[in-house]
Amino acid sequence: MLRLTPGRVGGLLSRWAVAAFSSSSARIAGHGHEVREQADMSIPMYWDRLDTPLPDRPYQDTLSAADKSLKQKEKGPWNYLTKEEKIALYRLMFKETYAEMKKPSSEWKTVVGGIFFFIGFTGLVVLWQRLYVYPPHPRTLDDEWKAMQVKRMLDMRVNPVESFSAKWDYEKGQWK
Repeated sequence: MLRLTPGRVGGLLSRWAVAAFSSSSARIAGHGHEVREQADMSIPMYWDRLDTPLPDRPYQDTLSAADKSLKQKEKGPWNYLTKEEKIALYRLMFKETYAEMKKPSSEWKTVVGGIFFFIGFTGLVVLWQRLYVYPPHPRTLDDEWKAMQVKRMLDMRVNPVESFSAKWDYEKGQWK
């Protein structure tokens, strides 16, 4: 007789949950019970790249009846193919030509706009910090305080040989 103890039931349920929610070939999504297929990364992928002139697989794997007849016509002499047929055969193998791949895009505008956005946002954060986060400047950084400090140092004759006291004329009361 099979006895299901609470530990055995918990083990079975945990195994079932791991199997149900693991990354297998299909997964059940939220409320819609949508099944999604996971891409098989072991098969060759198609990429248009300038440094790899021949991709691992053709651009179009599934061919229509017209494409199949064109592929049969391709096996014969190419002198009998029209220019449009040659272009159609090329488009079966490749998505873009080299000229299309090298064509400049407008992506730089997005990048520069993003950079300016973040610089502006950073400036606003710094301004906010100066106004609301940092304490006010100490009074020792005011011009009046600095003038009083220089006068006091001159009165005390601080370092009269090499310092700025050496550049003060005490008889005339002005800088030399």
